[in-house]
Amino acid sequence: MRPNALKLGEKIMFFRILINFIIGYVRVAVEGYYIERFINICKNEKIAVWNLKRNNDVKLFLNVGLKDYRRILKVAKKTKCKVKIQRKRGVPFVLNRYKKRKIFGILLMLLIATTIFSSNFIWNIEVRVENDEKVDNIVQDLEEMGLKTGEWKSKVNIKDVISKVRLKRQDIAWMGIELKGTNAIVKIAKAKEKPQILDENEYCNIVSDKTGVITKISAQNGTAVVKVGDTITKGTPLINGWLEGKYTGLRYVHAKGEIEAKVWHTRSTKVECNQVIKEGTGNEENKYSIKFNNFKINLQKKLSKFEIYDTITSENKLKIFSDFYLPIAIEKTTYKEQKEKNITYTPEEAKNIGIVQLQKELDGEIENKENIVNKNINFYERPEAVEVYVTYEVLENVGTEEKIVF
Repeated sequence: MRPNALKLGEKIMFFRILINFIIGYVRVAVEGYYIERFINICKNEKIAVWNLKRNNDVKLFLNVGLKDYRRILKVAKKTKCKVKIQRKRGVPFVLNRYKKRKIFGILLMLLIATTIFSSNFIWNIEVRVENDEKVDNIVQDLEEMGLKTGEWKSKVNIKDVISKVRLKRQDIAWMGIELKGTNAIVKIAKAKEKPQILDENEYCNIVSDKTGVITKISAQNGTAVVKVGDTITKGTPLINGWLEGKYTGLRYVHAKGEIEAKVWHTRSTKVECNQVIKEGTGNEENKYSIKFNNFKINLQKKLSKFEIYDTITSENKLKIFSDFYLPIAIEKTTYKEQKEKNITYTPEEAKNIGIVQLQKELDGEIENKENIVNKNINFYERPEAVEVYVTYEVLENVGTEEKIVF
């Protein structure tokens, strides 16, 4: 089935559910040994049922409109299933419950009308990145290109937004945008960073892309200009892209070779012997706000009663269905009380803290741990502090192609 046909079917189903909410619907339990046959007959008879949940092999819960309720009773009789109403939902039942409260009924109708009107807008942007990778500032870029909350769905040119974002960013290999309800689902696949590789027919040198000491060099094509034991820095020529013979003279080539060097990775830190740290007391308080798109109403004073605290803010957007968000959100601000604590370390303890921290950083930086040939640790005691330096000596391939410009 074509995507447009699927979207049309989803819209029709959504409006059928919305109409059933207005005219009323019931949550029923269907029990019997022919549940699959019951579902198939409902589908063939085009009876609108939704929010199906199966409890076990013989029990099914579902929503059905009042008009279709009698029809499913006939289907249940045909399939020897029992039907029992669990809950009654929708406008008629609400109005019946609050029939003496006319203002409430009017407000409810206004809310329904507002909800229907708001379905023409985008109220949430959901970004899904392949392999749960991180893409910085993508929401800001989407908003800049026209995809933002509060925008009319009909005004958003999806192809134009995708084209502009991909033109601006080099870290995105693929992007797709789907509008479902009031939700804009943005799917992204990140581009893999690849080193620039020159064409085999282009003349090039190989130069160093790191600082270190040469431990191995093998020129497969071109002329090596360094030897084992030489110190190199970034940009140092390693293999020149030419060969010179007694009879052939000078001729240019595409340099190739394997170059290995001992490279140093160094990290340093300063650990104070006397420190003031903050730790949680376990006490906390929550404050709430209501947001209508970009307008916020604080339900309580925002100032915390704690003197020292950590703040955590979360936002929960209201939605009717999985992809039908409303322009209303509940913002929760949690204040966690903290207290200050004085800690004193001996120079030896401060040194060990620094070593553990730096080794963790370096272990995360080195991809192949087997190539670490040495670890050097130095420290210097200062007044009230210890400076720690950790250096890893690592065997790494060095060298990158550099095009020869005539």
